[in-house]
Amino acid sequence: MKSLSPIRLFDQSLRNLAVAGAILMSTSVGVFAQTMPDPAMHRVTRAEVMHELYELEAAGYNPSQGDDGSYPADIQAAQEKVAAKHQAERNAVMSAGQTGQAKPTP
Repeated sequence: MKSLSPIRLFDQSLRNLAVAGAILMSTSVGVFAQTMPDPAMHRVTRAEVMHELYELEAAGYNPSQGDDGSYPADIQAAQEKVAAKHQAERNAVMSAGQTGQAKPTP
């Protein structure tokens, strides 16, 4: 019976390790390739940010004032006004839909 030399044993172990590593890497690539992005995640566009800023400014928020100590309160008040405006618009659309009226186009 032949005994394996330490160099040959090391070489064989190294090959086995390299093969196992290659197999693991190739299978993990397939897992990531099949992952679908979450459809609920939406990246906000620059146009959406600008529109939101326009709405906040129309509701009374002034970003040029900087941090004058009333920052959280003034933007939160503007956000509440914008949210109330959007809710009123949704309610108007819903009530118009229930009565059978079409929403006029601007």
